[in-house]
Amino acid sequence: MVIGFAQLMVVLDSTIVNIALPSAQHDLAFSDDVRQWVGTAYALAFGSLLLLGGRVADLFGRRPAFLVGLAGFALMSALGGAANGIELLIVARAGQGVFGALLAPAALSLLSTTFTDPAERGKAFGVFGAIAGGGAAIGLLLGGALTQYLDWRWCMFVNIVFAAVAFAGAVAMLRPLPRTGGRPKLDVPGTLTASAGLFALVQGVAHAEAEPWSAVSVWGFLAVGVALLTLFVYLQTTVEYPLLPMRVLFDRDRGGSFLSVFLRGIGMFPVLLFLTYYLQRDLGFAPITSGVAFLPMVATLMAGAAAASGVLSKFGSRALISLGMLIAAAALCWLSAIDTVSTYFSGVLFPLMVFGLGIGVSTAPAMSAATTGVRAGDAGVASATVHTAQQIGGSIGTALVSTLVANAVTTFTGGTAPVPGLAAEAAVHGYRVAFSWSAGFFAFGTVVCAVLLRPRARDASGRNRPQ
Repeated sequence: MVIGFAQLMVVLDSTIVNIALPSAQHDLAFSDDVRQWVGTAYALAFGSLLLLGGRVADLFGRRPAFLVGLAGFALMSALGGAANGIELLIVARAGQGVFGALLAPAALSLLSTTFTDPAERGKAFGVFGAIAGGGAAIGLLLGGALTQYLDWRWCMFVNIVFAAVAFAGAVAMLRPLPRTGGRPKLDVPGTLTASAGLFALVQGVAHAEAEPWSAVSVWGFLAVGVALLTLFVYLQTTVEYPLLPMRVLFDRDRGGSFLSVFLRGIGMFPVLLFLTYYLQRDLGFAPITSGVAFLPMVATLMAGAAAASGVLSKFGSRALISLGMLIAAAALCWLSAIDTVSTYFSGVLFPLMVFGLGIGVSTAPAMSAATTGVRAGDAGVASATVHTAQQIGGSIGTALVSTLVANAVTTFTGGTAPVPGLAAEAAVHGYRVAFSWSAGFFAFGTVVCAVLLRPRARDASGRNRPQ
């Protein structure tokens, strides 16, 4: 529960601020040009420092990293809530990303090292997976409620409550664990190349949401990011104490799980974004109403995660991850059938519930497989790799699908300013394109997981055993 509270705080922060952004912009009087940096500052800091945060947790202790991450995240949230200008708000968001990069892998690695019994581990990852999958939707609801009934600043201040509860619980319940090695050593070249490479990659993808992929600010950053990450992989094979040991990546089951998390991020985040647009812009839902509209998805997601955790040791990760992705792909094909006369109940509710079920079934097994069997000294960086895969996947998916939707809408309208009726048809056409592409990503993920993951589970010690 303590770890779940911390994870919920990190996950919902990716969407709760989006709901509050229009009110914050009106209150602080900043322009549209700098508005994107409220989200980008968090994504850049969080995405680029995750591997470093995971290794710091391995070297200096997961419990201290967890507590420092909680305290720092709360402090930055207080700073953001009290911001009197856009500059301070952006600094606070970047600070949240820094401490979130320390907190998130520490939380997941604590979970993987605390629960070693297969049955208990399955239940723990079921709860964690439900939170990881549904936190973004919960953020939409909570952000809408706080903005509408209190003030946008409470979308930042609420993190202090989450952090305080988790901090008190961690101090009382989490025992200090012995360090996994001798004197801590940090891979400085690996840290610099990984952080800079991930920063460039996220920066390039962030620019791609507003600029064409042919722009230098897009492909230039992406090229630099790929080059630095390639250099990083090479360095990891030559240094004595690598930031990310290649044994973590090159295990077949673990590598397949990382890839499944990456593909799920590509497919899931655009769905949440464009479905929010559809609910508010086309169906006329208020922010809090659109948040409530996601609750059925959260309910089926939690049910799917609970069901998957109960049978994980019996069926193994491959069957459940592949099944969950297939269910999500089918749900998005169903959702892509919306038209201009569709309503929430006729076009959204039931495919959204099925989508939540698919996400729930696939999330917990993927996270469990990604961290099961890893050496104790690598648990933090393995957990960080899970979060990195999801963060980078979500960023790439949002940018890529946004570009595809923009091109589809332009083609639909013939490149001219549409009349109101045509504009509505073009918008819905764009949403259908978004949901169809996301369905394709999940379908591809189904095939990839079925091919890469082995048809047998692992016990808590990491030994493979037949089903």
